[in-house]
Parts: sequence; structure tokens; C-alpha cells
Amino acid sequence: MIIKSLKEYEQLSPFEVKNKLIELASKHADETVLNAGRGNPNWICATPRQAFFTLGQFAIEEAKRRFDFPHAGTHASKSNIAHRFKEYVHRNADVPGISFLHDAVAYGIDTLGFDPDSWVLELVSGAIGDYYPTPERMLTHVEQVVRDFLIKRLCNGQVPPGIYDLFATEGGTAGMRYCFDSLIENKLLHKGDKIALGSPIFAPYLEIPHINDFGLVTVEIKADPADDWQYPDSEIDKLKDPSIKAFFVVNPGNPSSKEIRQSTLDRIAAIVKNNRPDMIILTDDVYGTFVDGFHSLMAIIPSNTLCVYSFSKHFGCTGWRVAVVALHEDNVLDKMIAALPESDKKELIARYASVSVDPGSMTFIDRMVADSRSVALKHTAGLSLPQQTQMVLFALFFILDTSISYINGTKETLNARLRDLYQSLGLPVVYDPAATNYYATIDVLSVALQHYGDEFAKYLEETYTPLSFVFALAEQKSIVVLPGGGFDAPTWSVRISLANLKDADYVEMGKRMREVLDAAYDEFRTDRGS
Repeated sequence: MIIKSLKEYEQLSPFEVKNKLIELASKHADETVLNAGRGNPNWICATPRQAFFTLGQFAIEEAKRRFDFPHAGTHASKSNIAHRFKEYVHRNADVPGISFLHDAVAYGIDTLGFDPDSWVLELVSGAIGDYYPTPERMLTHVEQVVRDFLIKRLCNGQVPPGIYDLFATEGGTAGMRYCFDSLIENKLLHKGDKIALGSPIFAPYLEIPHINDFGLVTVEIKADPADDWQYPDSEIDKLKDPSIKAFFVVNPGNPSSKEIRQSTLDRIAAIVKNNRPDMIILTDDVYGTFVDGFHSLMAIIPSNTLCVYSFSKHFGCTGWRVAVVALHEDNVLDKMIAALPESDKKELIARYASVSVDPGSMTFIDRMVADSRSVALKHTAGLSLPQQTQMVLFALFFILDTSISYINGTKETLNARLRDLYQSLGLPVVYDPAATNYYATIDVLSVALQHYGDEFAKYLEETYTPLSFVFALAEQKSIVVLPGGGFDAPTWSVRISLANLKDADYVEMGKRMREVLDAAYDEFRTDRGS
């Protein structure tokens, strides 16, 4: 039986709802808990990890080469280190990851023009982690490689003149936090300002603007589920409102899993150019690499866009906490800081005076680095060197042709899980090349309408609450899915991660979801006396 009243749960935050669902689902030993509430993938990208550990062995050889103290080593020497790396590769031709590691180093030298000894020393020092990150924002060679990766994979190779400056951060969530912090600290946003949010959107992003640190007012730009989760022109046109200072969007979406169509990107660009040259755009593109030919807003509107990309999902490395923030060197943020009132500029000069001889000319992205360590601790800022080294190997793996089978494999896995879930629910399966298929958003009322008719769908909506279905799934069937309302998706929808369970689990999940609806339908027939 589906619980009709859930008043004690209706005021819970999305995070609290998820925890309660997990608690209820875990109580029944007769059912295997199928938790599709998290987006942590159950695959990993293995080859770059093999390369990292193999690199580590070479790095230790280098550290111990000139140091005889027991159990100890010293800083690696730059002189001829690239030659010694070649010898290491030759001696260890059968070691896991060695072939890719060789190709990765060669790409930096042959394609990007790196000095061989400087490049190999950066990798070796990074693997050992025996220095503070220098420079703090991002290692020199690592930044160039990751920039190359972003241009190829997020910008489809199309970039404006100039370069993107990158800041390596402890995962995408840290990157987002740093962006919001520095926008506030540098008086580009103020408490009480309006920002637009593209919805539906990852639940914490609905909550962050409202916490006391920021105190922002949100205006939703709502995607239309009937139009494949795309943004209607009328919603995008809200951005013309000069009181809206920034637009925050996840592209491709979470939970929609769809990239923003090109015509909409063009419309946003036209609004920025013709109506809102001061618009700040913050885009989270973590799912972008799942879509062939993806175009980020950082490529379409580079001067106005802060882009956050996390390696977490496609590479299966949420535990590594590796991400970057990208900002074009010719950007509106720096111009807006330069145009602040003199009183504000004096206050900011005082804020950054301890970390720069010319604080007034610090770029926004360098201010982010300082702000990430409360300014005074800037000398210890920056993502750890081992994290940056693993990140650059991930990036190089996606740049080199060896990654094609891996990329296709992740897509095929997600497509197969989507097919199994939909077929088990009795829903048609349509593959969309613009979709990541990382999540499935299922409209429960639509499933009820298709299988049991309009009268039952109306009964379901009138008799139960949107939380009734997800709590019944957890309590009776040990299934955890998240209510769509927590993402500002339709209230009777549920978000199901297609990334974190075994393939066969999605068949079982669809089966159990149908069993709950069957039980509700039996109640409906009983109530109707049929």
C-alpha cells in the first residue's frame, strides 16, 4: 500500500529526503537495495591510473638516484631527466600504462612544444608531491594540456583569439564555491541581487544562492519537459532583464541529461551582445564530454563565461577531487572590476595588498586563487601536485586516440541501462545523440497514464503526494530514487542515475516500480468497487 500522507517528510530538504530514503530502503533484508540516487559512476578510467602509478615508480627512482639515506630520497634533478625517462620506458616495456605514459609525454613535447626536461620534471615532481603547487593557480605544463583538452572536448575545437586561464580546484563543487565567493568579494554580485538559474538543476545549486554567505535572489529559467528539456525562447528572454546579474546553468543538465541546443546558445549569445554585455554566465559542464561535438558556453560567449569542468563523472574519479575553472583572458569580469567606484577599488586593493605588489591589476581568476585561501594563506593555495598530475593524465588520455574505445564504452553502457530501464517500465526507447543518458527522468503520472489510463493517473495525483511513490519504493521495494521536485523538475517525476548500478539492476528497478504502481492500481479499483 502506498502511504497517502507524508506530512512529516514534506518539509525535508532534498538531502534529508535522500538520507531518509536510504534509511528506509536498508531496513528490509529480503530485497537488495538499489540506490540510484547518487551520480557516482561504477566504472573507472583505468589506463591513466596505471600510467600514474608507473610514473610514480620512475619518480621514486629519480628521487633516490642521488640520495643514500635509508628510506629517503631528494628532489628530482632536471638535467637529462627526459633521457632517463626514455631509458625507463625501454626497460619497462611490459609495465601497465607504460605505452600510454610514453605517448602522453611525447604529445607534450612533439605537439605542444614543451622542453622535454621541464615537462618530465613537472610530472615527476607532481607524482611525488614534494613541493607546494607553484604557480598556485595551476602547474605551467598541466595548464596548457588541460586547456588543450577543454578546447577539443568542450569547445569542439572552436575558440576565439587569446587563451583561457585555468584554476585547478578540489573538484567541481570547490570550483563553484570559489566562483560565488569571488564574485561576492569583488563586488560583482551583492546580497539581494538577482541571478537566473537554469532549471531543473542539481538540488544543491538551488540552495547555495540563498545561504547567508550570498543572500541572492533566484529567477528560474525553466526547461520544458515536453520539448526534450530545452529552454523556450520566452524563458531565455528573461535574461534581458538588467536586474538579473548572472546566469547559472548546468549543461548538459542534471537531471535532464540534455545539452542546450545550438539555437538556444545562439539566442543567449545574442542577448549578451545586444542587451546584456554585463551578464555573468557560470556554467557547470561536467557531463559535456559524454556528448559528441559538445559546445560549451565558454566557446560561444567566452568573454562573459566562467566554466567549471570536473573530471569526476566520465573518468570515474569522484574520490580524486579534480576539476578546473576556465576564464578567457579577455573577460567582462576584469573590466567590471576596473570600472568599480573608487571606494570599492580602494577596499579591494587593501584586501589583496598582502599577496601582490600591484593588487589593483590582479585578474579575477588570480583573485579567486587568493580568495580560496582567505587571501593571507595564498602561498599554500592550489590543487595538490599528485592531483594535478593525475588530472593531466586523464586529460591526455581523452586527447589521444587511445581513448575512443573507452568513450564509446561508457556511452554504450549508459544507453544499454537506459534501454533496460525503459523496456522494464514498458516505455518506448528513443536514443538522442544530444543526450548524455547519465540520468533518466521518469514522469510517474505519464507511466500511470500509459499503462492504466487517464482515470487512474488522476486518482494517483489526487490521492497521493509526489513523495508517496518514492517513499513506497524505498520502504516496500528497497529502491532509492530522488523526487524530481527537489531539482525543480515536475513534482511527479523521479531522477534515476544510470551510472552507478549494475546493468541487470535497471531491469529489476523497472520491475519493482511497476509492482508499486500495480498495488496502487489495485487500491484504485477497490475504491471504485470494481
